[in-house]
Amino acid sequence: MTRMSPWWPLPQLRLRTPRLELRVPSDSDLDALASLAASGVHDPAVQPFAVAWTDVPAPERARSVLRYHWSQRAAWKPENWSLDLVVVRDGTVVGTQGMSARDFAVLREVSTGSWLGLDHQGLGIGTEMRAAVLHLAFAGLGAEYATSGAFDDNLASLGVSRKLGYAADGEERQVSRGQPVRTLRLRLDRQTWASRQTLPVTITGFEPCLPLFGLASGPRDAG
Repeated sequence: MTRMSPWWPLPQLRLRTPRLELRVPSDSDLDALASLAASGVHDPAVQPFAVAWTDVPAPERARSVLRYHWSQRAAWKPENWSLDLVVVRDGTVVGTQGMSARDFAVLREVSTGSWLGLDHQGLGIGTEMRAAVLHLAFAGLGAEYATSGAFDDNLASLGVSRKLGYAADGEERQVSRGQPVRTLRLRLDRQTWASRQTLPVTITGFEPCLPLFGLASGPRDAG
């Protein structure tokens, strides 16, 4: 377990769903996540990420996971943060779910990103872990909007977004592996989330973290 510091309460934040626990990774969690990345995240014939971090040999994929999480922890500011959680099922790290924001206290908008190890895909875990951070965003932090995006051939990610009520929010062109690709933007508003959310999510260790998100207090339905 990560050592608790009164100056950095994020490690005590927990999101729990019927099957999953999402938490700020300890060093051992990061080792497990890095090993998961080394084992494979997607079919090598495709590249689902805007940043092609998986197009390297397995050891470098593992090290890139460690560097990313260390860098985001060091870069955290209340006006610019990225909450990157490990997803744990039955005691095993199966992936990571992130949520980030700039000027959240003013804009009340978050964006999300995630990945799962190959052996844990196709089981509904991606939907459940996204629903968990959306609960934190809307019920905990008082967000008004959540955004996501995916290449137009990333049917798994787009399917999760549609299940959870996201609506189309335009598109843009990017480069992947030297070729133009189309990215679909998606947006979920607070009212739609409230009308569709059914997954029970419990949040613990939340109140001490509020200043790190740039907030003095959170909604009363944070759990």
